[in-house]
Amino acid sequence: MDVEFGMSVMDKNNKRLGEVDHIVNDAWSGEPRKYMVRLDDDVSAVYFTPDNVAEVTKKGVRLNVAGDEIERT
Repeated sequence: MDVEFGMSVMDKNNKRLGEVDHIVNDAWSGEPRKYMVRLDDDVSAVYFTPDNVAEVTKKGVRLNVAGDEIERT
C-alpha cells in the first residue's frame, strides 16, 4: 500500500501528527521523495521520507521516528 494524500500520520510513539498534505515526487523517476504533513496545530508542518515509513495501512501511516526527530518548518 502506498502513502496517499489525506492519510493520517502517527509517529513511532503513536502520537498523531496530522495528515499527508503534499507529496513531493522525484522529477526524473516520479517516485515519492518527501511527504509533507500539516500538523494538527495548523501552524507548522513536518516532512518525512519513504525511509521514515514503518507501516502503511488503511488507517494511515506509522513512522519509525518520533515527531520531534523529523524535519520541521
